[in-house]
Amino acid sequence: MSSTVLAIRNETGNKNHHLWNNNGTWFVHYTIYPSGVTKQRVRKSLKTKSEQEARERRDMLFTDLRASVRR
Repeated sequence: MSSTVLAIRNETGNKNHHLWNNNGTWFVHYTIYPSGVTKQRVRKSLKTKSEQEARERRDMLFTDLRASVRR
């Protein structure tokens, strides 16, 4: 995954940026660019109904993704 570029923005005014609630379950969505000419939209269930827990899981996911891209 080292050549992959992440498209993750930090919006300080929106605590739920990259999150959406689908029928009570929170999901995260973001975009990766595996190569210079392709992009992949990722949508993943956070498997929680708690908004606060969804934020925490999103933040942990993004921390892990950033670390894996830097390697």
